[in-house]
Amino acid sequence: MAANEPLWRRPRHYMDADDAHDHVHWVELFFDLIHVVTIFILGNYLSHHMDWQGFWVFTGLFLAIFYAWADSSVYNSLYISTDMPHRAAMALQIVTMMFIAAAIPDVTGKGWTYFALGYALNRAITAYLYWRARCVGDATDTLAHEQGRNFFVLAGLFALSAFLPKPLAYWVFGASVALIQLQYMLPRVGTLRFARFVPRLGHISERFGLLMLILLGEGFFKLVLTLADKGVYKIGAGTFFNVAMGGLSLFALAWVYFDSAGNAKPKSRDIGVLVGYWLAHITILWSAVTIGVALAGEVYVGLLEAYPTGYGALGSVGLAVFLAALWILQRLVTEDSHACRGHSPALRLFGIVMALVVLAVHPFVPSIIGNLLWGLALFSQIAVPLFGRHVTCRILSDNSVLLLRYNST
Repeated sequence: MAANEPLWRRPRHYMDADDAHDHVHWVELFFDLIHVVTIFILGNYLSHHMDWQGFWVFTGLFLAIFYAWADSSVYNSLYISTDMPHRAAMALQIVTMMFIAAAIPDVTGKGWTYFALGYALNRAITAYLYWRARCVGDATDTLAHEQGRNFFVLAGLFALSAFLPKPLAYWVFGASVALIQLQYMLPRVGTLRFARFVPRLGHISERFGLLMLILLGEGFFKLVLTLADKGVYKIGAGTFFNVAMGGLSLFALAWVYFDSAGNAKPKSRDIGVLVGYWLAHITILWSAVTIGVALAGEVYVGLLEAYPTGYGALGSVGLAVFLAALWILQRLVTEDSHACRGHSPALRLFGIVMALVVLAVHPFVPSIIGNLLWGLALFSQIAVPLFGRHVTCRILSDNSVLLLRYNST
């Protein structure tokens, strides 16, 4: 009897289980929430290093942290695993993320060793999760066996980078991060070749949606904390307007994402579609973090001052990338059956062009102008579909009435 209880039942591939579903387990939700702290500290690092070096360090660390989250998500999507060893392993992964987050502020200095070793242990735990899932009855799950081996090797490389001289340590670490993706995607040797490497698409889409909300919530946290540190009683009416604009913008980003592609499954299980869906989400989540960091700049200016250059560039590029990646993602997900949908490529292109216009002019115009132009790029993505939906629905409604009258006669 105990072997059939969730707390004692060994991991099973979801294709071998009768009770598989797409819902996210509470352990996964807790793991997701821990990344709020990590991403928040990573965003603070970018805020304090508004130069090219800081930007590339931020991007590299974001990819590494994203893969730490994503590899766990892929495992939990492939294997139903809720027993005691699994929960203990996930708890240890959460602890590794604590040390990874604490090392970020001085990651290019004395914090590097702690970051790299924490990351290596995180990868080793992922290897362990796959390794214990490799036995299915009297057979061997080749996919789990190969994934366990790959992540053990990667964990060794990450641990090695903790002790190498710089910049060699960074190159080894960066190459190992690239190998995380290659071990999935390389033709003939990557694990995408396995017929059983098909994550539960509903589960993965829900995890992406939850992470998107977490990252945008982190943007609110950063904006509020920046305002609180400055002193809400010290700012003028112009800054109040800017901060309100920042909060509404973060809400609008969630609106646009979830109305157009959020929580939608890939339209097929074709490898090209799955890889594109994966990469588009990486890009969207990266841009959500950069926009959240950039909007904290609203606290530092009034209506007539130019928006801080670093923050303005980050927000403009982030919005352009967000809309471009969302445009691609829409082409890869299942079509919404709603008759009044209006998120067209032309609308996305308009938003991208306007964001790039802001990138060019924001150092030379008052922040009120920059904010209005940036707001036009973003809020048009909501207003146009809403207007188009109203018109389309009105036409459909009128046509239905006319058709009904015609039939009645």
